[in-house]
Amino acid sequence: MSMTRIQSVDPHSPAKRAGVRPGETLTHVNGRPIVDVLDYKFYTYDPRLSLTLCGSDGRERTVRVRKEEGEDLGLNFQTYLMDKARSCANRCIFCFVDQMPPGMRETLYFKDDDARLSFLLGNYITLTNLSQREVERIAALRISPINISVHATEPELRQAMLKHRRAGECLAIMERFARAGITMNAQVVACPGINDGPALDRTLNDLGGLWPAVSSVAVVPVGVTRFREGLCRIDPYTPQQAAAVIDQVEAFAAAFAEAHDTAMAWCSDEFYLIAGRALPEKAYYEGMAQLENGVGMLRLLTSQAAMALDGARAGAECTPFSIATGVSAAPFLQEIIDMARKTCGNIRGTVYPVRNRFFGETITVSGLITGRDLMEQLRGRALGERLLIPANMLRTGERVFLDDVTVAQLEQALGVPVIPVPAESGFDLVDAILGLEVEAPAYALPPEDEYYRYNPGT
Repeated sequence: MSMTRIQSVDPHSPAKRAGVRPGETLTHVNGRPIVDVLDYKFYTYDPRLSLTLCGSDGRERTVRVRKEEGEDLGLNFQTYLMDKARSCANRCIFCFVDQMPPGMRETLYFKDDDARLSFLLGNYITLTNLSQREVERIAALRISPINISVHATEPELRQAMLKHRRAGECLAIMERFARAGITMNAQVVACPGINDGPALDRTLNDLGGLWPAVSSVAVVPVGVTRFREGLCRIDPYTPQQAAAVIDQVEAFAAAFAEAHDTAMAWCSDEFYLIAGRALPEKAYYEGMAQLENGVGMLRLLTSQAAMALDGARAGAECTPFSIATGVSAAPFLQEIIDMARKTCGNIRGTVYPVRNRFFGETITVSGLITGRDLMEQLRGRALGERLLIPANMLRTGERVFLDDVTVAQLEQALGVPVIPVPAESGFDLVDAILGLEVEAPAYALPPEDEYYRYNPGT
């Protein structure tokens, strides 16, 4: 069955008004063939469209549509991509998915490396599975922005790290995109003694040479779980090693800012936490371009919480609560509770840092905490009347943890309501602390297109 076959048509949509029917296959828009969601999004942007549709009997017909520029047609297909997702062909020495234990749900082992998901949902891609035709199509459509996992620009080193024969072509492809006017954000997963030091200097300088096409670079530390048997040995960063990377990136950023009025490159919050250094002030992160990689996330969280509390009412009543989070974020959440207590007075809350015994205690981020770790470490604790957790602990769009424990099961085990709160919003966190209703996080991916994505710095 064609992936461009129409599953349903939204009521009152432009397509519905034009008479498009479920079961028909969309083959062309304004004479352009539609292969997948990129073609569909690009060619249906205009206000006047000619759709070529093929019925189940093989007969073609043409439908003309008028709509607002950029307005969605209202067509729904079998999958979000209108095609099968492209899996990763690399065997990266630091791959987090390779460090997953056996016996978990199938989607957690899927490694996506799809340029379409980079453009539409912000995923990071390595470029190794792009054909020349795909490179030219992206350039021709001027698809922007694209997020790229660079890791190293020195061809032999990148090839050794990704274990893919085409890995060394990365910089050449990025140069092609830069000539086409495409904006790129870059990510470097730093591994001690492998792609930091002189290799990182080269990577930063090469990417700096592509500015402004490469608009930002995040440097994040490798995530190392206890499930690395049979894999290349990679040790977690020590405080001294993390401090050296921070000094290296900050030195590059200061020199770059002197010449171009932007730092362009930042270390993730996790590097500062490992090194035992204070996070930079919010202004240091400019427009927070690398928030999804954990760059400035904790500083933004505390800054937003302070703004939310600025208008809070002294003496506001709120029921006792607790917050469960990763070890790395716990001090910042405690700081926010202290701010709330100072402003409102009657705040009774406790932060519980949850150690990651499932993946190993070197993993300190909240998004990789399992339901079982929460149960085992919080049972019998004074939790108050409600437990707040970061929503990124849960499976996309559902109330299920990584280990398939449900929120309902956790509530039953702990005897308190569990309230997921958007992990990146200080405003929502303050609302939750004060007992106000918090809107459930909006998710970009429909359930059938859930792919496990791990950003080591978040």
